Amino acid sequence: MAEGGSRKVTYSLPEELLGAMEGAVREGAAPSYSAFVAQAVRERLQRLREERLAKAFAEAGRDPLFLEDVGETMEAFAAADETSGPLEGE
Repeated sequence: MAEGGSRKVTYSLPEELLGAMEGAVREGAAPSYSAFVAQAVRERLQRLREERLAKAFAEAGRDPLFLEDVGETMEAFAAADETSGPLEGE
């Protein structure tokens, strides 16, 4: 492995993407092609994680047992809120 936990890999990319990436790096969007690709991959992986979470939340929102549990929790907190005073700064 190279320094910093990186590993050299080879991929093929369409010419139009390479040209756009080269222009972006020349304009300062990233210090190198490798840094540009690493950031693009990080951003895509983050979007995938967010999409999976959104799907899981949507599925939970249709689950009657989950919704019942949420309702019970909200009721419990509402009761606790009634017995406590306002938060500092409120």
